[in-house]
Amino acid sequence: MRWLITNREYKKGVFGDKFGSLTYWTLKDGGSVKNAADWQLVSVDDFRKTLLKVVNDTFPAVVANGESTPSSQQKHVCLFVHGYNNAWDAVMSRYENVAAGLFDGADGLGECIAFDWPSKGALLGYLSDRSEARRTGEDLNNVLSELYDWLLTMQKVATKDPANACKARTSIIAHSMGNYVLEYALNALWTRKNRPLLISLMQEVLMVAADVDNDLFRNGEQVSHGDGEGLSNMSYRITALFTGRDDVLGGSAGLKHFGKRRLGRSGLDRTVPVPDNVWDVDCTALLPRVDGIKTHGEYFDPAADRVYALMRGLLEGKDRSILIQEGLVPDALSRTQQASAPGAVPVTPSPVPPPTPL
Repeated sequence: MRWLITNREYKKGVFGDKFGSLTYWTLKDGGSVKNAADWQLVSVDDFRKTLLKVVNDTFPAVVANGESTPSSQQKHVCLFVHGYNNAWDAVMSRYENVAAGLFDGADGLGECIAFDWPSKGALLGYLSDRSEARRTGEDLNNVLSELYDWLLTMQKVATKDPANACKARTSIIAHSMGNYVLEYALNALWTRKNRPLLISLMQEVLMVAADVDNDLFRNGEQVSHGDGEGLSNMSYRITALFTGRDDVLGGSAGLKHFGKRRLGRSGLDRTVPVPDNVWDVDCTALLPRVDGIKTHGEYFDPAADRVYALMRGLLEGKDRSILIQEGLVPDALSRTQQASAPGAVPVTPSPVPPPTPL
């Protein structure tokens, strides 16, 4: 199925470029994601009930016949949060690429939900788009807050009987300034609900071409008020995908934070501590070679099959060491060596966690 949560204004059958109330939609059978008329407005309760029915009917049980299902075979409910884009139909086209490339078919990873917001449709508008991102962060926080409360409830249920654990793992793929939206939302949620840490809300977070400062996680393992604290503390693992060929983020760095590079263009700042559950992958060798502007969204082009293979491996919960051994991570040795520089936290393999009840 295709799913949409958006705070765009919907007027006269068109999703516009202004803010509206938060609404929930499902795609009609046989419809096109790029055709607004093919989306059906539903209540939040009906959206939740339909999603849970799909999960219960099609996802494998976490525990079956007394044995746990391997993490690689478990299914996800994944939010896709877009960033800079050209128009609503272009946003939905990219969502379709992600949903079809990772979540459809017999070997699909589950269900993907588009979280859509009225980002600017032109490059110059994008460069000053943070006010829209902050406003959207509030709406995303509301969505994630409901998910958090549900997770907490189901965690108690699963403690009494593991067979009743929710079948879905939760994850997020955020692109460009969608990562700023995510940062804002999870910081608010972390501050309001999750101190001390009670659950990991997200199993895997993929920060793709992230338009955020590359020292976002500079507080390392310390609990304070750092920009990336909500992200790192409420996620099991975070992977930043970047390339130095991204000219969109090259322009963004000078206009948003003088003297600080973008995570999606330069990778993590390894002169500061980095939490153990955060790492980065240089995707330059994985991406088709296009001009620097197009590179910004090339991660999601169907032709970028090596990037999709990496994202699939990450969502399947494969350990970093396995991803490296299987050749899904290019130049892994050099990045690991950089992580061993003075003052940096080494990149070490992480164990596969137990499933998070939903």
